[in-house]
Amino acid sequence: MLNGNIAALLYLTAGVLFILALRGLSSPETARQGNRFGVIGMAIAAATTLLYQLPWGFLSFLWVLLAIGIGGSIGVWRARTIQMTAMPQLVALFHALIGLAAVLVAASALYGPQGFGLGLPDNIHGSTLFEMSLGAAIGAITFTGSVIAFLKLDGRMTGNPILLPNRHAINIGLAILLAIFIFAFIPTEAHLVFWLIVLVSFALGVLLIIPIGGADMPVVISMLNSYSGWAAAAVGFTLANLALIITGALVGSSGAILSYVMCKGMNRSFISVILGGFGGETAAPAGGAGEEVERPPVKQGSADEAAKILLAAKKVIVVPGYGMAVAQAQHALREMADILKSKGIDVKYAIHPVAGRMPGHMNVLLAEANVPYDEVFELEDINPEFSGADVAFVIGANDVTNPAAKTDSSSPIYGMPILDVENAKDVLFVKRGLGSGYAGVENELFFRNNTTMLFGDAKKMVDGIVKALS
Repeated sequence: MLNGNIAALLYLTAGVLFILALRGLSSPETARQGNRFGVIGMAIAAATTLLYQLPWGFLSFLWVLLAIGIGGSIGVWRARTIQMTAMPQLVALFHALIGLAAVLVAASALYGPQGFGLGLPDNIHGSTLFEMSLGAAIGAITFTGSVIAFLKLDGRMTGNPILLPNRHAINIGLAILLAIFIFAFIPTEAHLVFWLIVLVSFALGVLLIIPIGGADMPVVISMLNSYSGWAAAAVGFTLANLALIITGALVGSSGAILSYVMCKGMNRSFISVILGGFGGETAAPAGGAGEEVERPPVKQGSADEAAKILLAAKKVIVVPGYGMAVAQAQHALREMADILKSKGIDVKYAIHPVAGRMPGHMNVLLAEANVPYDEVFELEDINPEFSGADVAFVIGANDVTNPAAKTDSSSPIYGMPILDVENAKDVLFVKRGLGSGYAGVENELFFRNNTTMLFGDAKKMVDGIVKALS
């Protein structure tokens, strides 16, 4: 058993490690070290809680260790077997589990403050009841919202916005009802009211996420990450657990900041994201329902032709997207870039803030292929360079390169800053076909005079280009 002073010191140590973890994760060069700090901090926090705040008997302690072993084994298995294309879905499920855990911990504190060893008094103070109900509400919203995000990302339900009639009025009504239940719960401590809070929050989680379109899912993932942190912090106050409060506050605030940065990068309203209206008002297909838009024929090319264009270039900007992730083409892409650099050609990579299905998706893939960090640039840094580039090599990045975001006010992506690949002298676009992106919008770039479409599997196409270059 640990005394209070030692436990407080260990919790403080864990909190410092969590802060160092976030600092490390802010840059690809220090991400590995950041992960190590996070793992060590969580291990210290968990061990301190088990030895200090949960004075269980030996048998109960064994049950806890068994649960940790089972959960840890599942986590290791999924980490080793998950495909990078499925990582956003996995992150959504993580958020769902955090939200559900907050609900269950709050329920445990309500039903058995002493029996569960939570260290709470028999008569819980009103402020603690408020924190408990708030944590349960945010956790429930996070749970169902994350489940919907998982289903959309995994293709098990449509990625298009699902717009219910009078949805804003319904959401406002549920929010008011939730507030009434929370303030009714504090003086009564009624179990029925607690579960009504949970049920209303479950409904809100669903209704807040279903109107959000697929192109906006990276921001949704970031937003749900923030929600899960605030749920954990609220429950941490209920349990008087310093480590949980610190961890939840860090996750909640960092997720909110990331969501704000991404909204700014997409020219969207941060408030509309929080309220779940993101993407709903601009969900109509570009050009109007059923309207046929005549397009000029696309210019098709081969791997050999692409290799000739690349060899004639002095500057090449590579734009990776979800298509690269699906084909696992990042290693072949780096090999192609290495050959070009060996021939004196300047090669850079352009990353859009919402490329892929979650924040940092493309950065992780490129890091996996050992692409040098100093060759990878964000949108605002690389956009001015496209006009001076001989070739923009786009590999599966659809929505984030679509000029309709600048020109078509009826498009779901209108107003979103894009990578200005159309300004390059030549655009080589690797794609399986002319299908629309995740936003359901046809890409005008396909039909530009300076665009050559390279149809086929991204990895096979890049392998063919590498062979031709060699």
